[in-house]
Amino acid sequence: MPHDTTRLHHVGHIVENLAEASVLYERLGFVVPPPSCPAMPRSEGAAPEPFGAANTHADFPDSFLELATCVEEGDAGRLPADTRLVPLEAPAEVLQQLVERIGETSANLAACLDRFQGLHILMFSSPAIGEAAVRLTAAGVRHGGVNTVRRAAPSGADSPVETIRYLEIDGQESNTGTGAGTVPEGRVGIVADLDPGIQSARHLDHPNGATGLAEATLCVADEDLAATHHRYATYLDRSPRQEGQALIFDLDGAALRLIPSSALPTTLPGEEPPALPALVAYTVTVRDLPLARDLLHRNDVPVRETQTGELFVPAKAALGTAIVFRAG
Repeated sequence: MPHDTTRLHHVGHIVENLAEASVLYERLGFVVPPPSCPAMPRSEGAAPEPFGAANTHADFPDSFLELATCVEEGDAGRLPADTRLVPLEAPAEVLQQLVERIGETSANLAACLDRFQGLHILMFSSPAIGEAAVRLTAAGVRHGGVNTVRRAAPSGADSPVETIRYLEIDGQESNTGTGAGTVPEGRVGIVADLDPGIQSARHLDHPNGATGLAEATLCVADEDLAATHHRYATYLDRSPRQEGQALIFDLDGAALRLIPSSALPTTLPGEEPPALPALVAYTVTVRDLPLARDLLHRNDVPVRETQTGELFVPAKAALGTAIVFRAG
């Protein structure tokens, strides 16, 4: 039987300052377009001001990296100067609900930042998200049901609107303080596969040669490894293989690496978890690893090497998450 969850859809890097993060990602060799942010007037007749959450993506053919931050009153100066403000336009009976939902998202991001700046969002891709929702319910996994949102597609796409269907898993015992839609390590969920036509209209050619999102690394306390293993085996409807101390959930062209905290020093030398559990790293494939190394060196980005010969930028130099570069 084919799986209803097939690969990594995206990971979300939550940052305190999106302008700083955008500059960093450009130095890392990613193309990051201007971010967008909802906007509303604070008073009648006033100009729209940003609020809620701002984000941008580094895109690949079937996945992406998200950069996001919460935006509160007075935060406009912390956003990149080219941020695209998206005025909220909705019928009166829907507008308040929309504002509340955006406010919840902002509060969720703020709570993530209270834990640490870094990786807090892990989304898997599904060709059959309705079936995934039914399966999770039958397995006793709480989730918020399948939600549908629409956003403007990039210029040149066949359709002017991109439809996104997703669900978020609700942890029964979350200590993050971030409320619904979270498990202890952050926001985890499943998203319908990206539309190839729309995705192909985005900027997919990165100076570092990155071609896709290959792996996310989740670090947990040693005593929590078995329980976390069971959770993700249920979420993904598959068993992992063992590689040393790590448990690897193989997906289509990607993987989730689950490691105990005692294995982090050998997995990513010099790294320490900012909290437990935590998404401590993500991996991208690049066409030419020496080329990626040269670009990072030219841009004065510190680089380390794993025992398997992969390159990684330490979390301290990358706003809280280690970024691994792998030939592929």
